[in-house]
Amino acid sequence: MKIAVLGTGGGGRAHAAKLAELGHKVHVGTRDPEATLARTEPDMMGNPPYKQWLADHPGIQLHTFADAAAAADDIVINGIDGHNAVTALTAIADQLAGKTLIDYAVPYLYGAETEHPWPTPWGSMPKLDPCDTDSLAEQIQRALPRTKVVKSFVTQEQDTVVNPQAIGGGDHTMFVASDHADAKQTATDLLKSYGWTDILDLGGLVTARGMEMYAHMHGAIGLALGLGNHFGVKIVRR
Repeated sequence: MKIAVLGTGGGGRAHAAKLAELGHKVHVGTRDPEATLARTEPDMMGNPPYKQWLADHPGIQLHTFADAAAAADDIVINGIDGHNAVTALTAIADQLAGKTLIDYAVPYLYGAETEHPWPTPWGSMPKLDPCDTDSLAEQIQRALPRTKVVKSFVTQEQDTVVNPQAIGGGDHTMFVASDHADAKQTATDLLKSYGWTDILDLGGLVTARGMEMYAHMHGAIGLALGLGNHFGVKIVRR
């Protein structure tokens, strides 16, 4: 299957590499491919230059966002940063029409002043915007009425999303939400191919609000455990 991954950060790289390993044809999208390939320094998260990474993953193709989305048979994975996602995706609405868009972006607003800042080792915790009464996933769905938006992957580091066995032998829970049952099944099938066995359907896309707001709780747990100590969340049923 031809699958598009939008974004060249660590999360996008994790999905692209795993999908290629599973035998899919992977088309990665970025704003400006020439600029992406021209970078010679690590990105803000310490990932090596994309040109170097791409050379180590033959077969993965780099395009503009529009061309990558157009190349996908059905599945497009959104890893565009939350602050810019709606604008970037709206610009390629035609290429996304009729397709399943799995969104894992967190609507972080960096640098925003808050009355009571939350200090972290890397500065203040970014603000979530939207929050409570809306979600980034719902904003994307409203902007793309011809696309089937699914919220998933967002409650976990993407390296673990594509390799759930890395935490507790895979015994933890992943969540999906969408207003489209067929798209939700598509995302569930992809998660199963990644190795997930416990996938909880949260219902309609409105529940993406809870998944996105969980980002702060995930950050708090991560800080308590110590940076670099990845973990999973398990829903224990009665």
